[in-house]
Amino acid sequence: MAERFVPVHPPRTARPAAAWKGLVNEHSRNSVAGWSDAAFTEWHVRRNILGIIVHIPRHPDAIERVLLTNAANYEKPRLVKKVIAPLIGRGLVSSDGELWRTQRKIVAPSFAPGAVAKLTGLIAKAAERSVAGWPASGRIDVARTATDTTMRIIAEALFSGDPRLTTSQAADHIEAALIAAGQVRLFAVLGLTWLKLGHVARAGERGRRFLRATLTTIVRERGTEGGDDFIGGVIRNLHTRFPAEEATMLAVDNAATFYVAGHETTANALAWSAYLMAGAPQVQERARAEAVAALSGDPETLPERLPYLRQILDEALRLYPPAPRFEREAMADDELHGVPIRKGELISVWPWLLHRHRGLWEDADAFDPDRFAAGREGERHRFQYIPFGGGPRVCVGARFATVEALVILAHWLASRRFALAEGFAVEPLGSVTLRPKDGLMLDVSPL
Repeated sequence: MAERFVPVHPPRTARPAAAWKGLVNEHSRNSVAGWSDAAFTEWHVRRNILGIIVHIPRHPDAIERVLLTNAANYEKPRLVKKVIAPLIGRGLVSSDGELWRTQRKIVAPSFAPGAVAKLTGLIAKAAERSVAGWPASGRIDVARTATDTTMRIIAEALFSGDPRLTTSQAADHIEAALIAAGQVRLFAVLGLTWLKLGHVARAGERGRRFLRATLTTIVRERGTEGGDDFIGGVIRNLHTRFPAEEATMLAVDNAATFYVAGHETTANALAWSAYLMAGAPQVQERARAEAVAALSGDPETLPERLPYLRQILDEALRLYPPAPRFEREAMADDELHGVPIRKGELISVWPWLLHRHRGLWEDADAFDPDRFAAGREGERHRFQYIPFGGGPRVCVGARFATVEALVILAHWLASRRFALAEGFAVEPLGSVTLRPKDGLMLDVSPL
């Protein structure tokens, strides 16, 4: 059995804090901080936050009802839509009903297995370029190199490599926009989403403006025919279904959605995976042997030859889920695992809590890729592990993200060894996504 490695997580309190304190304490700046030990043993909590009733279910049966068996009753909350609309508008992630179904049909073919397989060569070249910039021995910010790599991939795969989307300025603006959007603030709960207070909010607003302006320019330059890439197909299809100006704005909304989500979440998964392997050298060596052998075969089928690396990635997504939380609003009265739900109440689903719940996972905070070994699927409820959501609204880009991460990690492992950087404190930061705060430094050395 591999050595036991317990990766970093924010400290936990002995007792739950009052609900209102979550609007002003560390939890308001970092959604995965400030939780009590009880949060990882309880099955359901009901909170009253300034008159808004919020349920936090953790039993997989309740999660399954919200995301699958009664998914039509649980829509994106109006409050959340107000918070994220300035960034991604009415794109696929933020829409409901017929608008959501229409957009899902438009983008789904681009993420089908065959379409994703054809991108493995592009992904491999980007991975090789990233390694070429590393020292033979020394310290690197794996979070920054992961972001740069996935940003280039998403720009090339979906936007024909538009150089306006691969600058360090673009990366900094996106980071600022995401952090600002993810912070829980008193004025957001009160519906005062227009109020921009503090340097984080102001930087986020600058980032949002940059992103929207850049993508609007790109979409308008394309015209109604769009072009031959992903965003071109989205533009053409939208113009056949909606009036011209609405089609243009929906194209911008989806460009923002897939550009941000398409690289940010995978970059974080890469950084966390590298960190976990750095902390468990035996796991890393086994994964490296697999990667070196697998790289000699057909590039399009490379991910299929990386079963152990896939286990590592799955475990990284358990410990550090791409989206630490997401919300739904009850459209009608219901019941979740014996708890009554009233129309208009919010359901806050927390993969961060679900994936570390002690009633669901043995040694829940420890890094153990063998949890996802072949044949062990029957040991867990299908809704206790939801890194990409679940039900009809499961992330349409999940396969792309998984293939991208596996190909990049394989090339990284075949080039360098990773070790934890002495003196550097790794800190998870929960916003819209779950990223390493202030980067993630690792030491690299030759094989």
